[in-house]
Amino acid sequence: MSAKYRVVIADDHQIVRDGLRLALTTPGLVEPAAVDVVAEAANGLEALAEVKKHKPDILILDVSMPLAGGAEVVTDIKRWSPETAIVILTGSNAPGLIATLLENGVAGMFSKGESLDELYQNLPLILRGAQYIAKPFIKMMDAHNQLQILTDRERQTLNMILAGKTNKEMAEQMSISPKTVDKHRSSLMQKLDVHSVAELMAVALREGLIDPLNG
Repeated sequence: MSAKYRVVIADDHQIVRDGLRLALTTPGLVEPAAVDVVAEAANGLEALAEVKKHKPDILILDVSMPLAGGAEVVTDIKRWSPETAIVILTGSNAPGLIATLLENGVAGMFSKGESLDELYQNLPLILRGAQYIAKPFIKMMDAHNQLQILTDRERQTLNMILAGKTNKEMAEQMSISPKTVDKHRSSLMQKLDVHSVAELMAVALREGLIDPLNG
């Protein structure tokens, strides 16, 4: 029989590491013969050291740990152990960070806010070379990508709406008619798939879109 898959767990919470270790080393839950957890790490620097030392098949990584951030750890691991598949387990919902991690080619991404059953069900596929991104992150990236196609006028309108300006005030500031402002406003709401200023505010806060306005 082939050797067991080897995994490093990196998370700054002991209870999370204990839960993952128990699940991974239980025969039949992830793999018929279980998975060999070769090391654990409680911060980014330890994660790098353990991956360099063991060259595991998979690193399960929390991207919000002390001493080294997730994106930097991923970049360094890609350099020091390119054969190690990186699986992100995170509570972060920052689209910029998630986009960076996906661009860096992580093999899996799962939310701490969801059941870990999804991780355990899909880890065998990842161990064999597949990629799996959980649905919350796919939805987040869909919304994030929609923001990339806003026109300059739509972005300007967005920030003015969030600053509490009326259509008349926006029209005066942009030197356009209130009817044109309404057109930009409708297009903006449609692209972002929101139906109220409250929903627009929620998207803007999540995406870090609220800019200071002069005057």
